[in-house]
Amino acid sequence: MDALAGLLEGPRARGAFLIRACFDPPWAVRVADRAPLTVMLMVRGDAWVVPDTGEHLRLRAGDLAIARGPAPYTCADDPETPPQALILPGGVCSHPDGTSLRGSMDLGVRTWGDRVEGSTVVLIGTYPMRGEIGGRLLDALPPLLALTSDRWQCPLTPFLAEEIVRDEPGQEVVLDRLLDLLVIAALRAWFARPDAAAPAWYRALADPVVGRALRLLQDEPARPWTVASLAAEAGVSRAALARRFTDLVGEPPMSYLTGWRLALAADLLRDTDDTLAAIARKVGYGSSFALSTAFKRVYGVSPQGHRTRAA
Repeated sequence: MDALAGLLEGPRARGAFLIRACFDPPWAVRVADRAPLTVMLMVRGDAWVVPDTGEHLRLRAGDLAIARGPAPYTCADDPETPPQALILPGGVCSHPDGTSLRGSMDLGVRTWGDRVEGSTVVLIGTYPMRGEIGGRLLDALPPLLALTSDRWQCPLTPFLAEEIVRDEPGQEVVLDRLLDLLVIAALRAWFARPDAAAPAWYRALADPVVGRALRLLQDEPARPWTVASLAAEAGVSRAALARRFTDLVGEPPMSYLTGWRLALAADLLRDTDDTLAAIARKVGYGSSFALSTAFKRVYGVSPQGHRTRAA
């Protein structure tokens, strides 16, 4: 499991918030929900995404934008339009003066706004949680990015637009998987740009030797890895792997493995009720004491403290 897969694992890909927003100008929505990742796919019309800091972003039909939280931003027909609604953590919606808007803008199944046939329609998907594994990928993204329709064609758009308004058994799972596919396709396209600043480990996955070593470490963190055993699996000498891995990833193999193990442990502490001893075994530590010592050294808090804070 690499960080792209990790971003979409567990609670991060279950129960994601999806909605079809339909507006007629003038309209503006202030988004302050602190969500770690929000995807906006323009179906009809155009819109502006206006962050508190940084450049404004214009979206036209077929364009896709990804906002990396928790920084707030405003979506509007025009950057000068004052917000008419405020989105807060937990999906709470209110007027800017604090008056609740609950139910007042509902237009049907997962549809919200002025009117269903509004001149602007945007599909919005929000992942409510951030994990340590997915965080490795999110930290490599700018706060706001866009893929325009002239550079990226998404065959999922009509399918998602059709499925988002259905109310059938299992529909939430269908939408979660569609959103996963949309995010994967978008991030792959983003990092494939000639001027992309993809993280070193992401680029290294394409290397036949280091990519194999990375996948082995990510898929089997509990194995008692050494540089020698990893090199044997990758089919190169110990020295060759150590040099090539460090050059491409930016850190030695065992240093990368330690960070990966602790990130997995952090997510397991938050997402499961497993004991510390069980988590230690899953991520490759010989005892709960050894995991606790390493965890506190890196995260500055004990595993139990991390679990309590996450809860």
